[in-house]
Amino acid sequence: MNWGSVDGFFHMGGYGLFVWGSYGVGLLCIALEVIALRMRARRLARTAGGEA
Repeated sequence: MNWGSVDGFFHMGGYGLFVWGSYGVGLLCIALEVIALRMRARRLARTAGGEA
C-alpha cells in the first residue's frame, strides 16, 4: 500500500482506529503479563528465601 502522507499512514484508509487500537490492546496485554511475571517471580523468591 502506498500512503501519500504520514496522516494517510495513520488513517490507513479508514481502518486506522481499528489497526492502532489493536496494536495498543496487544501491547497493553504484553505489558501486563510482564508485570505479572515479575511480581510472581519476586513473590516466589521471597517465599523460597524464607524457607531455606
